[in-house]
Amino acid sequence: MEQQRDVHFAEDPASDVEPERPSAARVYDYYLGGSHNFAVDRAMAEQAIRILPELPANMRANRAFLRRAVRYLISQGVRQFLDLGSGIPTVGNVHEVAFSEAADARVVYVDNDPVAVAHSQSILEHEPRATIVQADITDPGVVLGHARQYLDFAAPIGVLMVALLHFVPESASPATLIARYRDAVVPGSFLAISHGTADQQGDRAPAMEALYSRSANPLVSRDKATIEGYFAGLELVDPGVVFVPRWRPEPGALPSTTPPERTATYAGVGRVR
Repeated sequence: MEQQRDVHFAEDPASDVEPERPSAARVYDYYLGGSHNFAVDRAMAEQAIRILPELPANMRANRAFLRRAVRYLISQGVRQFLDLGSGIPTVGNVHEVAFSEAADARVVYVDNDPVAVAHSQSILEHEPRATIVQADITDPGVVLGHARQYLDFAAPIGVLMVALLHFVPESASPATLIARYRDAVVPGSFLAISHGTADQQGDRAPAMEALYSRSANPLVSRDKATIEGYFAGLELVDPGVVFVPRWRPEPGALPSTTPPERTATYAGVGRVR
């Protein structure tokens, strides 16, 4: 397939910048210690941290899951990745991990935040094996149309939905969206999901949902049974759907002093049969 360096936009990347409203991608960047965020994002992040003081550590745990999932998929022969809701690239992003494991890997990032896209464009400017698409993941036709210009859909693809689906409302039917992406890839492909939950969180989850309801990306917490249901039609990889620190931790990793359930995030990986 012909290599390309272009950044693909489904719409004008400057038209939707709303610095007066917090964005999930930019707030997440702040949690991870990044600098690609606005004052309004930092203010919201600090409010969230007051509700859930371990939130920055939780986001790092989620990012660590992403890295482990990419390495696992590489070990299973996957060389192509479609990262949906990719956010703002930080150290240890998908292409860095994938390329360190396999020189022939390819990555397509997708996000609808123009700031995330602009920074991705800058980072990927001289990287022919990765590209960025500005599009809404709730429109699979548009996303897959762009991805097919860069990825070989006759070969296995790792579809990544990491810290994404809790920003997809029930009205957009997350299960239907997942099925659209799952059905677009061949057997031997994988789907990796991490998802925020209210399970074992007490009154912190409603408070967090109320806070995010004022942002551009309202939050929807879901329980373990619902998240397990998102893997319908897939072969769930051991250890199944678990709190993020428990998904295939690195051998010799030091145990965290924070109980896994305090991460408020489930994770799992499924294989397309």
